[in-house]
Amino acid sequence: MLPRSRTLPARIQNGEVEPRQDVRHYLQVETQPKAQNRENEAMNIEASYSKCFNDDGRLKRTGTAWTATSHIITAVIGSGVLSLAWAVGQLGWVAGPLVLTLFAFVNLYTSNLLSKCYRSGDPVTGQRNYTYMDAVKANLGGRKVKICGLIQYINLFGVAIGYTIAAHYLFRAIKRSNCFHKSHKQSECHMSSNEYMITFGIIEILFSQIPDFDQVWWLSILAAVMSFTYSTVGLLLGVAQVAENKSIKGSLTGISIGTMTEAGVVTAHQKMWRSLQALGAIAFAYSFSIILIEIQDTVKSPPAEHKTMKKATTISIAVTTTFYLLCGCMGYAAFGDEAPGNLLTGFGFYDPYWLLDIANLAIVIHLVGAYQLNFFRLVWRTCFVIFTTLIAMLLPFFNDVVGLLGALGFWPLTVYFPVQMYIAKNKIGRWTSHWIGLQMLSMACLFVSIAAAVGSVAGVVLDLRTYKPFKTRY
Repeated sequence: MLPRSRTLPARIQNGEVEPRQDVRHYLQVETQPKAQNRENEAMNIEASYSKCFNDDGRLKRTGTAWTATSHIITAVIGSGVLSLAWAVGQLGWVAGPLVLTLFAFVNLYTSNLLSKCYRSGDPVTGQRNYTYMDAVKANLGGRKVKICGLIQYINLFGVAIGYTIAAHYLFRAIKRSNCFHKSHKQSECHMSSNEYMITFGIIEILFSQIPDFDQVWWLSILAAVMSFTYSTVGLLLGVAQVAENKSIKGSLTGISIGTMTEAGVVTAHQKMWRSLQALGAIAFAYSFSIILIEIQDTVKSPPAEHKTMKKATTISIAVTTTFYLLCGCMGYAAFGDEAPGNLLTGFGFYDPYWLLDIANLAIVIHLVGAYQLNFFRLVWRTCFVIFTTLIAMLLPFFNDVVGLLGALGFWPLTVYFPVQMYIAKNKIGRWTSHWIGLQMLSMACLFVSIAAAVGSVAGVVLDLRTYKPFKTRY
C-alpha cells in the first residue's frame, strides 16, 4: 500500500492548509534511493536474463564438444552400416578400406566448412543460423535456397522409401530366422514381403499423425541405443564367423567375375556397376551434414561454436570410421564374395536366431523413430506414407536404393552447398588457389556421386529382370 503523502492531498486544519512536512523528505530522500533501486533491479533482471538466455533470446545453450560428439555419432551410425560389408566386398581389401577412409576425410573437411557458416558475418557475434536451410539462405540466397529445399525434400522422400524397404527386410528376416530354427534349416522358408511393407506403412501413418513427434525427448536416446545394439550384434557375429571359418575370406580386388549371386552370375560389366554402387552405399553411411547446423545450435559459447564443432566432428568421424571399418571388413572377412547386402538380413547367420531377432527388431524400432514427417498433416501425411510404401513395394532393392540415396545426397548436401557457403561467407576470390582447390574438391565429389548413381540405377535394372512386383517371394 502506497504512503498517504503520495496519494492524498494536504490536510486543512483550522482554516489553514497544513504544511506538507513530507514533501522535502519525499523529494530529497525517497526519490533518489527509489531510482537507484529501480536501476539495481533492472541490472539484476538483466543479469538473470543473461544467465538463462542467449543473445538471440533463446534459452541458454549448454552443449559441449562431448555432447555434440554424441549427437553426431548417433546421427551417423544407422542402418547404412549394415551394407558396408557388401560395399567392401565389391571393392576388395585394398580399395574398400581406402574409400571408407577417403569419405571420412571429405566429410570431416566439408563439415568444418559448414560449421563456420553457423553465424553470418562475425564468427563469434554474428547472427545465428539455426538450420541448414537458414545457413543457405543467409550465405547464398536466391534460387539456391529453392534448389536446396527441393533436394532436401527429394532426399526425405527417398529416405522414407529406403526405410520402408529396410523394415520389410527386417520383418521378413525375423520370421525367416524363426522358420529356419523350427525346421532345423530343412525348409527354404520362402515368403512374400508385401504384407510387411504394408504393416510398416500402417505403423508410420499412425506415428506421422503425432504432433511434434520429432521433439519427444527420449526418441533420440532410444534411436541411439537401438543403433548401437544392431551394429554391435552385426560386428560380433562377423567376428564369430571369422573365428568359425578359421580363415579370412575375400580378395584384394573384390568380388570375382563368375560369382553366383541372387541376380545371376557376375560379369565384368556387372562388377563395374557394383563397384560404383558401393560408393553410394558408403556415402549414405556417412550422411549427416543436413543436421550438423542444428547440432551446433546446441553448443554454448565461448569458445566460438565452430571451434567446438571442429573438435566434435573430428572425434565423432574418427570413432565412426573405426566402427565402420570393423563392421565392413569383418563382414567381408566372414563371407568374402558372398557378403550379404544387409549383414543381418542376408542370412549369412542363422544362429543364434534369438540374437538375430533382437538385432532386427532394434533396427525396426530405430527406423520407426527416425521416420519423422514434420511438414504434413492428416491427409498429406497419410498420402505421403502410402505413396512411399507403394514405391518401396515396386522397387524393394535395399542396396540399390541405399546406393542411389547416398549418391543423390552426397555431393549437393555434403559437399557443394557447404563449399559454396564457405566461399561466399569468406569472400574468396575467383581463380585464387583456395577457390580452385575448393572447386576441384566439389567437382571430384560430383563425379563420384554421378558414378554411384549410375551404378545404383544399373543395379535396379538388373534386379528388375528377375523381380515381379507384388508377386516375388523370397
